[in-house]
Amino acid sequence: MLLRDFITPERVDLRLEGATKDEVLASLADLLGVDGSSRQILLRTLRRREGLGSTGIGKGVAVPHCRSRAASALQLAYGRHPDGVEFDAVDGLPVAHFFLIVAPPVAVAGQYLPVLGKVARFAKDPEVPQRLAEVGSPEELFGLMATKGV
Repeated sequence: MLLRDFITPERVDLRLEGATKDEVLASLADLLGVDGSSRQILLRTLRRREGLGSTGIGKGVAVPHCRSRAASALQLAYGRHPDGVEFDAVDGLPVAHFFLIVAPPVAVAGQYLPVLGKVARFAKDPEVPQRLAEVGSPEELFGLMATKGV
């Protein structure tokens, strides 16, 4: 199982908009292309998850994730914010790199936790945050993932 199996070029935004955590979560949700009511359900679930503790894992990276009825299959999106956003990350630094993971409420062949773990390991690689900052296209993102074996 590779991260590249769950993400498409349409789910990558290298100029993510939003000045607050909620606005960034909304921009990330838009990458999944869900309809209005499903989008609201998804945003409510993501906010609830963030209320349990920030998904900002440090070094400018956050991995917002949830299970939601808005998803019929596991989906992954990536957004890069040009200025970074206050996200209550564990290191207190602004977050510029966001990996959104959304899975249906019912387990999908054990994909959710393994994908979450792969994203976290990928993002915690010492050179990945800087390399993410240099990515110029979805294809370059996928190339970086391939280089790291994810």
